[in-house]
Amino acid sequence: MKLDLTDMLYALSFALDKVEEELLGLDTGHGKRVAYLSLIMGEEAGYREEELRDFIGCCLLHDNALTEYIHEELSHSSMSELLSVVPSDIAKMKRSKLDHDHSVIGEQNIRLMPFRTDVKNIILFHHENANGSGPLGMTDSETTLKSQILRLADSVDTSRRLTTLTNAEFEELRGWVEKEAGILFSKEAVELFLKAVDYDKLVCLHNKDALSCLREKLHEEILDYSDEEVRNIAGLFAKIVDYKSEFTQNHSRGVAEKAEKMAHYYGFDDEKVLRYYFAGAMHDIGKLAVVNDILEKPGKLTENEFSKMKNHAAATHYILNQIKEIPDIVNWASNHHEKLNGAGYPQGLTAEELSLEERLMACIDIYQALTEKRPYKDGMSHEQSISIMMDMARKGELDESIVEDINNEFNPLS
Repeated sequence: MKLDLTDMLYALSFALDKVEEELLGLDTGHGKRVAYLSLIMGEEAGYREEELRDFIGCCLLHDNALTEYIHEELSHSSMSELLSVVPSDIAKMKRSKLDHDHSVIGEQNIRLMPFRTDVKNIILFHHENANGSGPLGMTDSETTLKSQILRLADSVDTSRRLTTLTNAEFEELRGWVEKEAGILFSKEAVELFLKAVDYDKLVCLHNKDALSCLREKLHEEILDYSDEEVRNIAGLFAKIVDYKSEFTQNHSRGVAEKAEKMAHYYGFDDEKVLRYYFAGAMHDIGKLAVVNDILEKPGKLTENEFSKMKNHAAATHYILNQIKEIPDIVNWASNHHEKLNGAGYPQGLTAEELSLEERLMACIDIYQALTEKRPYKDGMSHEQSISIMMDMARKGELDESIVEDINNEFNPLS
């Protein structure tokens, strides 16, 4: 499957930025700003373009494990809420555990990405201090230069509002970075920052979004990725989405698996089966832009809350539509809440406007949601689920023939 991996990560980092905004209170665009700063320093370090491309990919994904960590450790409380209600010493301990665990998990996750150069330990060490006082206790002599660059860029963006930084504030920032040489930041990383990052380069972040600044520096590169590599990419982001809420812990992966099975059932060719699996894995990527207070509300959503929940389908379209080479996948993934009678969302499409693949994804999504166990309910049986879906088909919402096909393919008694 042909993809521009960096272009894809630009698009998907929008979803990760929304998670960081909700859980850590960071300004939207954090990952891309960190990547931009790291790119400038990486150029100064003399990395060739292939290395830079993979390095920037890691920077965009440096907080990829946040949803998994928050899900496992903090349940329904956001990190900002937690740290606001505990004594400062406990808060520091909690933050240290966050830095430790999401770095370790993030490093494991990044191994799923089909990078072509060595990216080992960039994410693992991105919270390590030069003097060894970081969460893993590693000094700058024990970490990699790329992880040190990422450490510095991450700290700069979280400690300063770069999009409005004045010249005077930039000079103060340079002084702070230089002062922390050998303490928070390695001397080599500090030297790269002081040489490469001038105020004019940061002004780019004032006048444009960070994505535009990145695109000006890295050229397009479309490569052919193997089926396994594409599955790994899809699997990583499905995992990130599913861990956003304990209510949907295996939903995206379940939809992807069933999408693949039904794609074989309908006789799609091998390339289309892979693309349909990818669409299933990515169909809820927009949910990363929906706050957990809505995703995990046990009762009925208010009209305003439901309106915000519905935005996830439009967000999925927005995110995936930024990726070249996948216009078919965009529609298959983002139209899974459309109904044949025009009563669905986000576009209110009708039967004449919905392809077989879009109708099928809608049915798979509902079947997966009905049959999967969630904290507030047990999964329904196949028979109960099909009965509900047949009722929806009779109301003109779902394609009855597809519901019958799902019944034939997934019936445990057949």
